[in-house]
Amino acid sequence: MRHALPIHRRYQRRGLAGRAFTLVEILIVVVILGILAAIVIPQFSTAAESSKESALKQDVFRFRGQIELYKHQHNGNPPTLANFIDQMTMATDKDGNTAAIGTPGYPFGPYLPGIPRNPFTDTVPLGDGAVGTSAWYYDEDTGEIAANDSAEHRAW
Repeated sequence: MRHALPIHRRYQRRGLAGRAFTLVEILIVVVILGILAAIVIPQFSTAAESSKESALKQDVFRFRGQIELYKHQHNGNPPTLANFIDQMTMATDKDGNTAAIGTPGYPFGPYLPGIPRNPFTDTVPLGDGAVGTSAWYYDEDTGEIAANDSAEHRAW
């Protein structure tokens, strides 16, 4: 007969009635968590943005170095826009013609394992300089390459 008491009396008897959270206490905790989230989340988005900028700078630096090496090995001529991807990722001869890696007579390259994605646009293609139409801006006259997502990043 120990359990014959009504449920609310059983909890009072064991001292559990005073241990429950009130609605006000729960609301206070939720408000505090909301304030903390409002402070922390913007810092994560700032970190993601700076990570993208760092990756972009590193890719542009690597691009520029490999284009300079290409120019040095091809009598000062930069890769052409029309054949840029092949000229940077395949073996080339002294005239810039491409072939499979290891082909006799094609001693140069590859300069890059592949064209990296632009972290801001998440795209790969090259373009002729129209901002926002491709991932990378490449000027075949000078061999200059830059990010092509905005005027701000083109300067890198």
